[in-house]
Amino acid sequence: MKASLQQISEATGFSTATVSNALNHKRGVNAETASRILEAARRLGYFSTAKLNAVRFVQYKSSGLVVADTPFFAALAKGIEQECRTLGIEAILTVISRSDPDFDTLLEQVLGDVSCGVVLLATEATEEDMELFSRAQAPLLLLDNWPESACASALLISNTDSACHAVEYLIEKGHREIGYLKSSVRIKNFFYRQEGYRRALALHGLDAREEFEVPLPPETSQAWHAMSCWLKGKPQLPTAFFADNDNIALGALKAFAEHGIRVPQDVSIIGFDDMPFAEFSTPPLTTVQVEKEEMGRLAVRILTDRARAGLSSATKTQICTRLVERDSVCPPVLTQKEETT
Repeated sequence: MKASLQQISEATGFSTATVSNALNHKRGVNAETASRILEAARRLGYFSTAKLNAVRFVQYKSSGLVVADTPFFAALAKGIEQECRTLGIEAILTVISRSDPDFDTLLEQVLGDVSCGVVLLATEATEEDMELFSRAQAPLLLLDNWPESACASALLISNTDSACHAVEYLIEKGHREIGYLKSSVRIKNFFYRQEGYRRALALHGLDAREEFEVPLPPETSQAWHAMSCWLKGKPQLPTAFFADNDNIALGALKAFAEHGIRVPQDVSIIGFDDMPFAEFSTPPLTTVQVEKEEMGRLAVRILTDRARAGLSSATKTQICTRLVERDSVCPPVLTQKEETT
């Protein structure tokens, strides 16, 4: 039986008028109060979500610089559609941009439909954005991000561990000077990957040297241009680089080739994501593979299972990755001086 406004009022200590205003997203209710009321409403079964008619995959754009119509997004969407088809429910695709003049209205409509679960690609979302998402009446699963406030359940990549394993792979190949091709647009995923890069170096007594850290845009052509500019200064190169994503790695590969720097003989490079182009680059890119379609399917299963069970407490699930070895990594070539010592 659906909980009443009075029951929610008694559970939270707020008046029925305040409860009603919060449930209907009316102005005048502060964020903390609204969050407490919505959590109580979910816990008491105010929102009937046992039967979902559809799952809506929302592509959320804040800066638009990281999330775009990329193969990563397309693969997630394919996995979501496949799992929805298996479950016999509809899959809906929606794009919401922070710059849209109707942003508030559209977000309220999407998060207010209790018959439609929401898988929200939150790669670009900030903590402020997460606060907006936490008011969802619809069953919600955040994808590719995790709110510090733990206000919603999430499915994300094991970024830190995956980056750590990738850098340890370089160390196992004999590399001791390992640089970092760092996205100049910082999202949580990249912070976690940086943490993994530094953890691997620290575990093996190596330093993360500032002169080997190169900030590059996360888009291929821009990364190529920025890397070319950096190389014109004839900097000292490490023997290997770990890149925040494959787009950055591909841009760097092109810049290296144009400056006569051989990969992997002169410098090795490892990417992250395993985008479709990675195996066709020159040389084919060694990278961290994210099972994107499986991630999409798993997101639907988590969302529908939680709705069916009536679960309200937030959970975080991390999906593991695997290293794909191609031709952009080899042991470092010893200099003549090193060979004689």
